[in-house]
Amino acid sequence: MKITELKSRPEIAENKKLYCAYSQLGKLLGILSQRELPSDVITVINKAIEDVNAAATTNKNFKSKIRKAQSSVITLLEEELNIVPKNHYRNKWLAIGMAAFGLPIGVVLGSSLNNMGLLGIGLPIGMAIGIAVGTKMDQKALAEGRQLDFELKC
Repeated sequence: MKITELKSRPEIAENKKLYCAYSQLGKLLGILSQRELPSDVITVINKAIEDVNAAATTNKNFKSKIRKAQSSVITLLEEELNIVPKNHYRNKWLAIGMAAFGLPIGVVLGSSLNNMGLLGIGLPIGMAIGIAVGTKMDQKALAEGRQLDFELKC
């Protein structure tokens, strides 16, 4: 079974952000078509692509349809096959580090020094911890061959 390709849409070339999102989805599909994927995964991917191909470019929600299709494909790959794009875990753990480590560290610093203005100091500390954990997980995924040669940029 083959992955459905995106329709050619030359009319979106004027809108830089829309063109970037559309070409990024096309690149992801091109990389996935080179891999051996189970037929049930391909079926779900094709359904998401058909929704994008059926949408009109004049629709205000076209960019959100592209983003929704891309995120659903990436989530499906992560959950079903443990395949992730470059820097996936770094970006994910950046936010987790700020919330799970940074805020508690800031609260401890602020309350121990009786200055809750120091709450914000914990956020960059948590961000650094999160980036370190995520980068380590990305390196592990690359070593195991579970990382796509693709990065989410726009």
